[in-house]
Amino acid sequence: MSQFPKDFLWGGATAANQLEGAYNEGGKGLSTADMVKFVPREISQGKNTETVTYEEALEIMAGQHDNEYYPKRWGVDFYHHYKEDIALMAEMGFKCFRMSINWPRIYPNGDDETPNEEGLAFYDNVFDECLKYGIEPLVTLSHYETPLNLALKYNGWENRKLVQFFKNYATTVFQRYKDKVKYWIPFNEINMSLHLPYTGGAIFIEKSESELQATFQALHHQFVASAVATKVAREINPHFQIGSMLGMSLYYPKTNKPEDILAAQSANRVNYFFLDILSKGRYPEYALTYLKKNHVNIKMEPEDISLLKENTVDFNSFSYYYSLCTCASPENEEGLVAFVPDNEIIDEFHPKKVRNDNLEVTDWGFQIDPIGLRIAINEVWDRYHKPIIISENGLGTYDTLTTDKKVHDDYRIKYLKEHIHQMKICIDEGVKVIGYTSWGCIDIVSAGTSERSKRYGYIYVDSDDYGKGTMKRYKKDSFYWYQKVISSHGEDLD
Repeated sequence: MSQFPKDFLWGGATAANQLEGAYNEGGKGLSTADMVKFVPREISQGKNTETVTYEEALEIMAGQHDNEYYPKRWGVDFYHHYKEDIALMAEMGFKCFRMSINWPRIYPNGDDETPNEEGLAFYDNVFDECLKYGIEPLVTLSHYETPLNLALKYNGWENRKLVQFFKNYATTVFQRYKDKVKYWIPFNEINMSLHLPYTGGAIFIEKSESELQATFQALHHQFVASAVATKVAREINPHFQIGSMLGMSLYYPKTNKPEDILAAQSANRVNYFFLDILSKGRYPEYALTYLKKNHVNIKMEPEDISLLKENTVDFNSFSYYYSLCTCASPENEEGLVAFVPDNEIIDEFHPKKVRNDNLEVTDWGFQIDPIGLRIAINEVWDRYHKPIIISENGLGTYDTLTTDKKVHDDYRIKYLKEHIHQMKICIDEGVKVIGYTSWGCIDIVSAGTSERSKRYGYIYVDSDDYGKGTMKRYKKDSFYWYQKVISSHGEDLD
C-alpha cells in the first residue's frame, strides 16, 4: 500500500474577507464582502445571506444602515493577530497555508493606477512569517473580495474592463512575491457566479438585461482573466504553479430510474464545464449547445480562444463539503435542500437539489458523505490527469468553550478522519493528490451566512455572531488530532 507523498501539502485554508478584519486600515478599500450584513438565523431561517442590491449598497455607502452589523469587515482580526495565528498553524505542523490576498488592500478601488504599498507590505510580512516556519503559502487572488468600486462603477465581471484591472493586480502581486509564493489560484470557486452573481462576480443582476447573459458573460471574462494571469505568472516565474478552484457539487440520482441517472449526469456536467475550460482550454460542446438554446451570446475577443487554449492550469483544486441528489421530476419531491443557493432558473446548469435519505446532515443541513469525496477525486483525476489539491473540506457546526477553555470536538475529528481516509484510498490507487487544506483552520466568519457560530477551525476564536468576545485563541481537541495526523504523515488518523 502506498503512502502520502513525502512533500504532501498538509494544511488549512481561509479567505481574507472572512479572516482579516481591519477593513478600513492600511489603505484598504471596501470589497463586495464588506457590504454583507449579519441576519440572525431566526430571521434568515439559515438561508444564504450573501446578497445586496445596488440601491442597498449605495445606501450603506451613505451611512443609512449604520445600526447593522457587517461581520466580514471585522473577521477574526488576523490583520493584527497573524503572527500568533501562523505560529499556531506551525505548531500543528502545517506544510501549507491557503489564504487569499484582499484585492482592495492592494488596489483600493480596483481601477487605481498604482498599488497601495501598505497593503503589499502587509502580505510581505504574512508570507515571511509563513516561510519562517517552512509553511508554503497557497494564495488565491480573488476569493469573493472584488473591490466594491468595480461592482458599482462597472457592474463587476459583466464588464470586460475587469480583465485588465485583474491583470494589473495579478502582475503586481506576482512580481512582488515571486520569491515567496509558488502556488497560486486566480479565482476561488469560479462556479459561484452561476449561483450567486454578486458574491462570485460582483454583479448587480438588476443592472443587467438578462441574468443568464450577464452571468455567462462574467464567467467568460473570469476564464479569460485566469488565462491572462496564468500567462503573466509564467513569464514572471516559470516555477509558479497555477491552479483551478471549483466549488464541487457532486450529484447522485435520486433513484435508479434512467431518467434520474440522466438528470444526475447532466448536473455533474456543470462541474466539468468550468474545469474543461480551465484544464483543457475550450468550451465543451454541451455548454455551447446550452448557450445557443438559451439565446446567450457571449461576446469574445478574437484572441480569447487561443488564450484559453494556451494557458491552462497546472493543477486542479476544489472544495468539498457534501454531496447532493437530483431527479428528473423535482417538483414532486419533498425536503428540497435549502442550504444550497438556488436561482429561480431550473435547467441543465441550474439543477434542483433534493435530499439524500441515506446521509446524515449537519446543523446547517450539509449532507455528510466522505465517500463522495473519493468519487469526486476519481472523477476529476480520470478526466484531466492533473495533480489535485483538496483546497477546502471541513465541518461547520456549533462548538462549546468549556470553563477550563477547552473545546471537545470529537464530531469534527470524526468528519475529517473519514474524509482523509477516503482521500488516502485514492492516493493508494494511484491518483496524484498533492495537498489537503481543510477549511477554516481557525474559526472565521461564515461565507454563506456571515455567522461566527458556524465554526470550522482547529483553533477556537472567542467571538460571537455580533463580534462580542475577547478574540483570544484556544486550541480545540482537533488541533492536537490534526497535529498527530501531520506528524505521522497521514498514517495515524485515530
